[in-house]
Amino acid sequence: MNEPTPPARAGIDALLPPDMALACEAAGSAKAGRDLLTLFVLGLLAGAFIALGAIFMTVVLTGAGDLPWGVARLLGGLVFSLGLILVIVGGAELFTGDSLMIVACAGRRITIAALLRAWLVVYLGNIAGAAGTAALVYLSGHYGLAGGALGKTALAIAAGKAALPTVELFFLAVLCNVLVCLAVWMSFGARSVTDKVLVIVPPIAAFVAAGFEHSIANLYFLPYALAIKAWAPPEFWSAIGQTAAAYPALTLGASVHNVAVATIGNLIGGSLMVGAVYWFVYLRRRPGR
Repeated sequence: MNEPTPPARAGIDALLPPDMALACEAAGSAKAGRDLLTLFVLGLLAGAFIALGAIFMTVVLTGAGDLPWGVARLLGGLVFSLGLILVIVGGAELFTGDSLMIVACAGRRITIAALLRAWLVVYLGNIAGAAGTAALVYLSGHYGLAGGALGKTALAIAAGKAALPTVELFFLAVLCNVLVCLAVWMSFGARSVTDKVLVIVPPIAAFVAAGFEHSIANLYFLPYALAIKAWAPPEFWSAIGQTAAAYPALTLGASVHNVAVATIGNLIGGSLMVGAVYWFVYLRRRPGR
């Protein structure tokens, strides 16, 4: 995610984990030093990129009901990984991945205030990018594809998320960002675009297939489905043989609750269970500390 030039390679293939930790720390310091507008725009891009992955996933899952459940989930996860690939390779700032900035804070390269400032601005940018993309996709009439089946899939995905109990949602979010941050962490050791893609896809496919909860992805899934439920024309509902009443759990309040709880869980999973652990293992005993 816009990493600076990494430290010297520990081998001909990739960085070893201790040097990955240094690269992660340097990246966190660089992110915190950016101006607010740059952070916001990079955050907006990341929100849009994750939304593109979510669109791809929705398309692939539409009509996949005849496949074994796990196979369909795997396919959805594989294509959703497009989102983080665009973030890492294209250059953007994703709140969930930026949980790893805790490494720079723990190493005293940035202050707590700078860390919180960066997280907040990136998060706001992610909201704008993901929700803005949801609005564009709704206005395009994309939900009407395949005789409305695509919109029905989008509604089903979002309704399932909106119905999650708080405790389950929290831990699903913790687990999600462990995998997301492991993907970002491993990308610090990559030496080429191909390497980065190869290390990103498995963890991202795993979290989607497992049904874990990603707050920024949900900022696309939930607004998009809410728009369909509220404003899709009668022709759409006739085509899918349902009415909006078939999705009682899908409400604005439930959607806000989902994103809020998932955000907290994502932050804890990424910063404490990945970033802080790797800082403790590789950086806490550096000379001069």
